[in-house]
Amino acid sequence: MIRLHVTHGLEAGPLLAIEAAQAHYLTHVMRLRVGGELRLFNGRDGEWRARLAAIGKGVCQLEILERTRGQTVSPDLDLVVALVKRARLETIVEKAAELGARRVRLALTERTNTERTNVARLAAIAVEAAEQTGRLDVPEIAAPERLDRLLAAWPADRPLMFCDEAGEAAPALEALAGRTRGPWGVLIGPEGGFSPRERALVRSVAGAVPVSLGPRVLRADTAAIAALTLWQAALGDLRGT
Repeated sequence: MIRLHVTHGLEAGPLLAIEAAQAHYLTHVMRLRVGGELRLFNGRDGEWRARLAAIGKGVCQLEILERTRGQTVSPDLDLVVALVKRARLETIVEKAAELGARRVRLALTERTNTERTNVARLAAIAVEAAEQTGRLDVPEIAAPERLDRLLAAWPADRPLMFCDEAGEAAPALEALAGRTRGPWGVLIGPEGGFSPRERALVRSVAGAVPVSLGPRVLRADTAAIAALTLWQAALGDLRGT
């Protein structure tokens, strides 16, 4: 079943006109024809069954039929990741969406090798991953921010799982055992790791929980996938309600 993220409000009855890029995707990429069905979601109104009602030049009209699922949201989890090379960063965003992160916050560190990224492209990748994985919300992609500023404003009531490959830390599942479910963050460093000053800064944050991801040095994209999976297994929706 084709799933499409839209920004419009969703309710049964009215016809919905969708933008040219999405119309092209439905009719040329997915080859949907008039009468074909799909699912729509907007992050607010749940998931709806819809039918392709008409195809025009650069536009499609969808008939909204019925709601198939009520709205749910992913765990309140922020993935904070240092800017890395484009391909790896795109993989991180895609997998963060697949693994249920609610937000991806981009950090500029002392060892970051780039200070710019295409946030709009990353947001589009997050939307596509949400469409494919069946989730009903799309993770927010925040613009890059210097790590020290991000940490200075870090909420005291949001624990921060600090994936520290350079220091002494308990294995992730051991460090998370017995912790309270709720708002959390996961912090992944840049290629080359955090500087000693940054490591000390992170560890000084109220609620910081240093963890180890194992005996091997992981690339940033692998570390992000491993950390999100471990957090979800310990405190998130992989363990159910």
